[in-house]
Amino acid sequence: MHTSAPCPHRLTAPPPARRRLLGASLVLAAACALPGLAHAALAVGAAAPDFSADGALAGQPFRFVLADALKKGPVVLYFYPKAFTSGCTVEAHQFAEATPKFAAQGATVIGMSNDDIDTLKKFSVEACRSQFAVVADPGAKVIRQYDAQIALVPSMANRVSYVISPQGKVLLAYQSMDPDGHVAATLKAVQDWRAAQPR
Repeated sequence: MHTSAPCPHRLTAPPPARRRLLGASLVLAAACALPGLAHAALAVGAAAPDFSADGALAGQPFRFVLADALKKGPVVLYFYPKAFTSGCTVEAHQFAEATPKFAAQGATVIGMSNDDIDTLKKFSVEACRSQFAVVADPGAKVIRQYDAQIALVPSMANRVSYVISPQGKVLLAYQSMDPDGHVAATLKAVQDWRAAQPR
């Protein structure tokens, strides 16, 4: 009985996780390259929609409620497209390094994407360095409420950062697919808010 040897040039499909990551990377590349694909963010002064969502901090699951977080001070809510893609990892590292500065101003940092909670448990440790929480929006409901979706793929978040006052109003909406600049812009908005508070 003759059996043929495996073809050394046969291509095999990448595993599902790798295919999803590759697909996300291609979408992000398109969003960066083509004008008009990024959706407009909420305006400064607009009411920030309240929400609750499953999240992870230092690998541990918890339930995040925006209204509860705002009782402690302003919230920096930043949307990012996909965990473990290069730009989102860079941005998470930058927010992790700056988290103590935000905390010193009384602000809470929260990241949000359409990733599932199991992915975010890992991301909260490896990329966020256990410094701040990330929450899941797999149905993109909150992403849409905050006008943070990518027009080409409405289920995926654009790179948009908000600063929300304790009164639930948008103090800053910063939108750029470049991960650099989000930390500086949001930290300045928080510092300006703090400086305006009565002593």
